[in-house]
Amino acid sequence: MKRIQNLIDQGEGAMLDFKKEISNVHRIAKSIVSFANLHGGTLLVGVNDDGTISGIKTEEEKFMLEKAAEFFCTPPIELIIHEWNLRGKMILEVIVPEGRDKPYYATDEEGKKWVYVREKDQSLLASKVLVEVLKRKHSSRPSIIKYTSKEKALMDYLQAHPRITLKEFSNMVNISRWRAQKILVNLASVGVIRVHDIEKPEFYTLGM
Repeated sequence: MKRIQNLIDQGEGAMLDFKKEISNVHRIAKSIVSFANLHGGTLLVGVNDDGTISGIKTEEEKFMLEKAAEFFCTPPIELIIHEWNLRGKMILEVIVPEGRDKPYYATDEEGKKWVYVREKDQSLLASKVLVEVLKRKHSSRPSIIKYTSKEKALMDYLQAHPRITLKEFSNMVNISRWRAQKILVNLASVGVIRVHDIEKPEFYTLGM
């Protein structure tokens, strides 16, 4: 019980989310895949955003969680669920493991599938570039990186500057945005550079 209280005291973050209740399978699927697509995380259900305990009816919430994870997450995600009685109120500790088959998609109310990732205390829609990076990282086919003058120009630039955008890289080496994006995805998939897609336009930094 002390461990759960310590989690609550930490507050929400990149690997922890509070939910007062589970009322919508689509919204909770979004939270689940956002954890699975990065490093995993924990949902505490029956806890308000400010950390106060609201309590839940655990069987109803477990049903909604398992339904979301199995039918509204693609591929399905296996959750680890623990029940806790905290000061006379029931809460759920829902552990979402880091996925092995990234990217994971959440199905919305219209049946469309979207990739989400966790950024600080939010579940955010992943950019097309980040989706491609996730696919490449977890593909059974090995990534083959060609280190041409274009890759060298990029690395030299990032040694001297904190960031670069797709447009800047494309203009710098005088290639199409499609070719520039392909190079960036390749390098990001092996961790040489890192994609930051929360700010617009998205940008890239050294990954080491």
